[in-house]
Amino acid sequence: MSKKDVNRVVLVGTGFVGSSYAFAMLNQGVAEEFIMIDLNRDKAEGDVMDLNHGTPFAPHRTKFRLGDYSDCKDADLVVLTAGANQKPGETRLDLVEKNMKIFHGIVKEIMASGFDGIFLVAANPVDILTYATWKFSGLPKHRVIGSGTILDTGRVRFMLSDYFEVDPRNVHSYIIGEHGDTELPVWSHANVGGKNIMELIENSPGKSMEDLDEIFTNVRDAAYEIINRKGATFYGIAMGLVRITKAILEDENSILTVSAYLDGEYNEKDVYVGVPSVVNRKGVSDILELKLSDDEQAKFSHSVKVLKETMDPVLTKILAEK
Repeated sequence: MSKKDVNRVVLVGTGFVGSSYAFAMLNQGVAEEFIMIDLNRDKAEGDVMDLNHGTPFAPHRTKFRLGDYSDCKDADLVVLTAGANQKPGETRLDLVEKNMKIFHGIVKEIMASGFDGIFLVAANPVDILTYATWKFSGLPKHRVIGSGTILDTGRVRFMLSDYFEVDPRNVHSYIIGEHGDTELPVWSHANVGGKNIMELIENSPGKSMEDLDEIFTNVRDAAYEIINRKGATFYGIAMGLVRITKAILEDENSILTVSAYLDGEYNEKDVYVGVPSVVNRKGVSDILELKLSDDEQAKFSHSVKVLKETMDPVLTKILAEK
């Protein structure tokens, strides 16, 4: 088949997140061809064999195969999950220098193939690595996307659904900012079935703002809790990555809280950070700029400041070493 006949996805990094994403892609049948690349070729090849053996039971045919960077040339989407994992006690920002160096080499190899599709970045710190991927690749900013706060948004929707005893698909609430310790909930725009969350709290006996604060704390710290128990988080983010992949390949114009480039939106410039964005076949076609409360805007600006202060010296150093 020619490139135009199939949706072709390349995954770089077949660790916990990458292999979980591949399995979720098999189950949802989003792409016709899925190519797996990893430094550990035996591990990647084992995954390919195992996944292909599951295709008779999948809803749609996906062909999995082992590949290398030359396969990126005809890819619609390259998903980057490679890099060092967050260890117990580590923050996502602690990973910045080691993973940025890894990404510099990977992105250079991918671009050398002639790749002209969309990058989806899922390694941490995701906002910083997404910005670095944009810089290293030279691609237009709308074609480099990070997973951003899609998982945090999923977590808050799940916890709110549990709290209010409704289906999570009827809960609409965003977590924005850094995918990490400075993220924030946008309670001013959160609603359940169209009813504002503040109004629900006021009119529901036994519900309180303190409970919402606790829910957000549990969302923000969820990764630490999971890592302490099982060493890594991978199922939730894998499902989030499939959701973004589907929005891209099926040209959905879905609004997802991905890491997108801001150029004046939310009063911030020259940063990739988690915000509600319109995702389609072009990548990110628009930023949904919510009117934040003064407190939310201050917290968002602080989040961006932390990202920039962490990223700038490391990126400057790596670009100078090129």
